[in-house]
Amino acid sequence: MLTKRIIPCLDVDKGRVVKGKKFENIQDVADPVALGKYYSDQCADELVFYDITASHEERNIFLNIIERVAETICIPFTIGGGIRSVEDFRKVLLAGADKVSINSAAVSNPDLIKEAALKFGSQCVVLSIDAKKNTKGSWDVYIKGGRENTGIDAIAWAKQGESLGAGEICINSIDTDGVKGGYDTVLNEKLSKLLNIPIIASGGAGKLSHFEDVLKCGADAALAASVFHYKEIIISDLKNYLHTKNIPVRRCNY
Repeated sequence: MLTKRIIPCLDVDKGRVVKGKKFENIQDVADPVALGKYYSDQCADELVFYDITASHEERNIFLNIIERVAETICIPFTIGGGIRSVEDFRKVLLAGADKVSINSAAVSNPDLIKEAALKFGSQCVVLSIDAKKNTKGSWDVYIKGGRENTGIDAIAWAKQGESLGAGEICINSIDTDGVKGGYDTVLNEKLSKLLNIPIIASGGAGKLSHFEDVLKCGADAALAASVFHYKEIIISDLKNYLHTKNIPVRRCNY
């Protein structure tokens, strides 16, 4: 059985790690390189770095930070935000990233998923989806850092992303983001039954049982930010807890 992954998420704005609730009330947290090394040393399985204002501000991504992170950590990491072309993929991968996450640009140009997968391999392509529940009981896709509702059905978009060549889906619930009330297990379970590629659950972690719930409902990995950043949950403690719940995880060696 494949082990489940625990992935700290570092939202970066103007060279600093920040965190908010439901994409609002953004607060400064730490230096991304230092925090990345801390998580690498603390037995995280992967890291995700999002340049959260690059798409909205229509500017290039932080290649200098990517290079510094690659020199510092010893686990895979994903970069997202401000990726608009296959050339952007190339630059980020050459700078040291292992995977590239796309969101807004993929909605505007779905063929970018296919082009990147053909050139670099599906394992490099992560389709990130910011989803928010609507009054019809389904979920809409939001872009530009959660600022714009596309009206696209999130479930259908995830399936299309898989068919175009995405190697993973990172599904972030805007409704639960930063609230610490638990992941959207209904959304993650629906996706796990529909898709044949790994699903990374994002948005809502507040306590150990939240990770257990979402990993047992079908997610292949659980991504979280503030509970790790503020050391409310220590990754080694989380993995020990999941192990006691018969969830396969990569255990720490110390």
